[in-house]
Amino acid sequence: MPELTNTFEILSPPQPPRLLTLSASAAKRINFLSAKEASPKMFRITVSGGGCSGFQYAFQLDDQRQDDDVMFERDGATLVTDETSLDLIAGSELDFVDDLMGAYFQVRNPNAVSSCGCGTSFAIA
Repeated sequence: MPELTNTFEILSPPQPPRLLTLSASAAKRINFLSAKEASPKMFRITVSGGGCSGFQYAFQLDDQRQDDDVMFERDGATLVTDETSLDLIAGSELDFVDDLMGAYFQVRNPNAVSSCGCGTSFAIA
């Protein structure tokens, strides 16, 4: 009689793509801010520990690309982040919101299970 063997494959939950997208309004605002600078700038988003929910976003204009940076572009605007931050925000969209509450960049992060009221910090599972 043939020997029966069972093989099992360990399945991990699907991971979001390691991409960041920019909305049209975010690209337009980044281009506007960069045009006010002496030289063209990239828009950098980083994630660090802290904030009221565990992690916090930081935004800045930058003209230096680091070795571990990953770049994304839309409509002439360049978004840059480091590999470590990308692990926490992969699959996110950067948007620029201008409404009655004010004008601000907003990260729509599918990895975040909660965020603070101001939207600059978040927690993951």
